[in-house]
Amino acid sequence: MGKKSFHSFHIPVMGLAYTIDSPVKVARYGISSVVSVVEDRLIEMMRGYYYSELKEKYTPITDKEPDYRAKRIKDYLNLLNRIVKNQFEELKKSAFEKGSELVRYFELLPENHSLKVLYTKMQSACSELEKMELQTTLRKLITPGSIDVNIMTKVDKNNYDKAGNIIENGSDALTALKAYAESDLENSSIIFSAGLNPRLFNYLDQFEDFKASADGSFRKKIVVKVSDYRSALIQGKYLAKKGIWVSEFRIESGLNCGGHAFATDGFLIGPILHEFKSKREELTQELFSVYQKSFEQKEASIPNEVPQLKITYQGGVGTANEHDFLSTYYQLDSIGWGTPFLLVPEATTVDKSTLDLLARSGEEDVILSNNSPLGVRFNYLRRSSGEIEKLQRVACNKPGSPCTEKYLQNNTEFTEKPICTASIEYQKLKIDSINKQDISAKEKEKQIETVLSKECLCIGLSNSASIAYKTPFLKNLTAVTVCPGPNISYFNKIASLKEMVNHIYGRENLLSSVARPDVFTKELQLYISYLKEQVDELAESFNQKKEKYVLDFKANLEDGINYYRRIANNLSEYKVGARFEDGLKNLEQEIQQLFNNKLHTV
Repeated sequence: MGKKSFHSFHIPVMGLAYTIDSPVKVARYGISSVVSVVEDRLIEMMRGYYYSELKEKYTPITDKEPDYRAKRIKDYLNLLNRIVKNQFEELKKSAFEKGSELVRYFELLPENHSLKVLYTKMQSACSELEKMELQTTLRKLITPGSIDVNIMTKVDKNNYDKAGNIIENGSDALTALKAYAESDLENSSIIFSAGLNPRLFNYLDQFEDFKASADGSFRKKIVVKVSDYRSALIQGKYLAKKGIWVSEFRIESGLNCGGHAFATDGFLIGPILHEFKSKREELTQELFSVYQKSFEQKEASIPNEVPQLKITYQGGVGTANEHDFLSTYYQLDSIGWGTPFLLVPEATTVDKSTLDLLARSGEEDVILSNNSPLGVRFNYLRRSSGEIEKLQRVACNKPGSPCTEKYLQNNTEFTEKPICTASIEYQKLKIDSINKQDISAKEKEKQIETVLSKECLCIGLSNSASIAYKTPFLKNLTAVTVCPGPNISYFNKIASLKEMVNHIYGRENLLSSVARPDVFTKELQLYISYLKEQVDELAESFNQKKEKYVLDFKANLEDGINYYRRIANNLSEYKVGARFEDGLKNLEQEIQQLFNNKLHTV
């Protein structure tokens, strides 16, 4: 059924550059991580860097070549795969002695894993013969972490040939999928985030690697990132009808995560995870039934065995107790630890200035911004060089960014072909349009402020690797944007890989002197802040549709609070959330007070 992970955590995709080469750093130790393949210019830069590191000839793949984007991505993934395989073979050959790579592999494992237990037994073996036999067994059992790949489904701009015609199957997401599918990666997963993209999902059945082999395993697996059960069912069924099995649903908190934040309608993560737990078998069987029918319609051999379906979670987890509770209580297969790993140079790629900024950040520095050109809320660290550069341009009356990469072009308000809302072109056209409107000066200022908040993410989320590796990316465009989750506020120390893994498994505590709300309370606080925004908007300009949304949101939050009250005893068993119930009561009162103060006159 495919390779089993020895760790109970994974490192999710972060930005474009931050996990661009994480597999080279952590895969040999059995740790899985996710690489973004959106930005092929960044990938071409990384190809040049790693060919140089390997002292091998680097042949650039220029944008003049046909299908250059897919070629760049495919070669880079093959390069990562080759590097990791070589690293792992060297690790397996190293001695069982203090400080060796092989010993480090076993030291990082969780204490209760059978492989760690066997390693401990080997250390205390009575005879040299027994020790040697156990060492041989241990070398055979270990595997590297997987090299996984992320495609943000909505980043799927069309591309055109020289005659101006749309290239068939040549959009950004489809070419990235093709590159991944044709790469040498095995026991790997592609993670789809940001919702259902029909043409991308329909393209999957063109590639054999996504289809089950005779034993029910997959060379390359499909993972779908979701915010709730309904989304999992819809996307899972859509793919099952195509004969494509989803091997994992990766649940992410709506607001307590890094990068783009897709706020649910007030549904909190506890009740969402509970629904997955209680309906897991039902979900599996329903998807498998649809999956079987797809084979029947194709008159193909119908699978009898249900392929594995994993359920995982990521977003705001910060302590070993939370990790253990979520894994055990909700029967999860893995927990994603993203933001804390931004402070681990052995795992992620962050330039020194940004690394120092992350380590110094407090609660007031992470905001739920409107900075993304996609029009989706975006968790964002203030005072980055990207923000400073943006504000300097505004101060010089030169707002907007040069749109060199064009991945987020999705606006046709003023142009026939889509342009990016962070671009110089769009911001000039939009501000001129706002100034011509017959609206109050205050409203004009508000609308213009929204326009000016948009920031170039293609370059800002890529530059950290360029700076860290002293490798040119784009001339004169060096600003960095960083998008951690709110959890970064509580991690204030640059840590080693060993320290962070020990923290996850409860062998160390990197937050021993930090006052931090538990993962459930923090998410609830974030949702209440978001609700305040909605209530303020409703109080300023009433409409019935908005009122219904706000009232439903409030009711869902209150249902979530009642759910947490019911599981409070279970939480206390894992020492999650000191004075948890008192905190719930205070937050519930905050919601009620918000409505009493703002909406009682509406």
